[in-house]
Amino acid sequence: MQPKLIRELVALLGPKAVLSQPEDLMLYEYDGSVELGAPECIVLPSSTREVAEIARLARLYATPLVGRGAGTGLSGGAIARNGGIVIVFSRMNRILEIDGANQRAVVQPGVVNLDLSRAVEHLGLYFAPDPSSQKSCTIGGNVAENSGGPHTLAYGVTTNHVTGLELVLSDGEVVRIGGKTVETLGYDLDGLFVGSEGTLALVTEITVRLSRKPEAVKTLLAVYETLDDTTESVVDITVRAITPAACEMLDGFTLRAVEDFVHAGFPKDCAAVLLIEVEGLTEAVEAQAAEITEVCRLHHAREVRVARDDRERDLLWKGRKNAFGALGRLSPMYYVQDGVIPRTRLPETLRCITEVACKYDLQIGNIFHAGDGNLHPLILFDERDRAQFERVIAAGNEIMKHCIAVGGALTGEHGVGMEKNELMPLMFTPDDLALMQRVRAAFNPTGLLNPGKVLPLGKGCGEIRVLPPPASASTPA
Repeated sequence: MQPKLIRELVALLGPKAVLSQPEDLMLYEYDGSVELGAPECIVLPSSTREVAEIARLARLYATPLVGRGAGTGLSGGAIARNGGIVIVFSRMNRILEIDGANQRAVVQPGVVNLDLSRAVEHLGLYFAPDPSSQKSCTIGGNVAENSGGPHTLAYGVTTNHVTGLELVLSDGEVVRIGGKTVETLGYDLDGLFVGSEGTLALVTEITVRLSRKPEAVKTLLAVYETLDDTTESVVDITVRAITPAACEMLDGFTLRAVEDFVHAGFPKDCAAVLLIEVEGLTEAVEAQAAEITEVCRLHHAREVRVARDDRERDLLWKGRKNAFGALGRLSPMYYVQDGVIPRTRLPETLRCITEVACKYDLQIGNIFHAGDGNLHPLILFDERDRAQFERVIAAGNEIMKHCIAVGGALTGEHGVGMEKNELMPLMFTPDDLALMQRVRAAFNPTGLLNPGKVLPLGKGCGEIRVLPPPASASTPA
């Protein structure tokens, strides 16, 4: 990076907000994926004005610019694929306004997801999108990836809870779209920018919709002896038009890892469980819980347990949301997949994942949002073993291709990033991709905002681009 650009950034932000030493940069060369990409400079702005000036400088010096929240993303979205500047929004972490009467809040992008719900719980409100990383992920990152979570089955993903945005465009211009109203006239620009993965603009302020806490909640744990019975229960719940607030599935391997880690009360001797939650008016919750229990027992659930109180409910959800960490105790590394399938294709897809695990001699744990068909197979591996690493990528590739083949999608909430961009032609025609490129060029004409993400680079249909392990890594015997 040009020394003059570094000097100008220091003059703008101060020396403590500009990092360019190798030991600082290496902390930002990864996220939660298996990708790597080294930035040339890290900047930590404190205001929209500073973000706008950084964008102008990046354009002046033709330098790539990548936005980053907490780095919990799972598709390489916050990684500097082509070097350049990474803007870290951790200092823009204020809740600017809470409008309880209108169920709205205005926040900066660095606000942690769960912190917003805690800030409004005294009003009987909360922020519905609840990724498993909600204790650390930021709302700016949620907006970039259009994140979901267990409870978005009933309430929708991030885009359904964003009503307005303040944006810094690639030339440094600051614009506002949407606002506090439910609907705005004209084109749905909020919907365009939410989920655009930082390739169209940098988000510096977000107006979100807050939800009112339900009158009653019931959390059910259904225990099964076979995976087929578990998935068939989900299909039957779907066919009966029952929409719980959440419907999560964990297989037996994952359950045992979670229980050893969290001690949440999960059985360790079963093939799988469904963690199902219903909420709403008391009478409706009782009726829905009874109907779900009936469906589960019809499909041979050996037990359907209802959480007795908030403590037991919280413990079950603690187990679910700490599942990734629990599996991390069993392996040096894991690769988290994120595909979507029609819920009616769950049984055959779980069988496909089992066959893929056997084919490539890999251990795969299954934990996912079964209610909306959003799969998260976790492939365990040792990144020091090059041959194993290559098998992991091939296995992930096959799982994603299966999702597309049965009428699904490449991602439900983790984004495309630099993980799946070469798979985009499996879903979209050349004309579709050309249209997306024209939309990107309209807002990001220089291509400097998060380059190398989302759209394919022409490496060939079906090729996942993942950086290999370091050359210095030793191969286990």
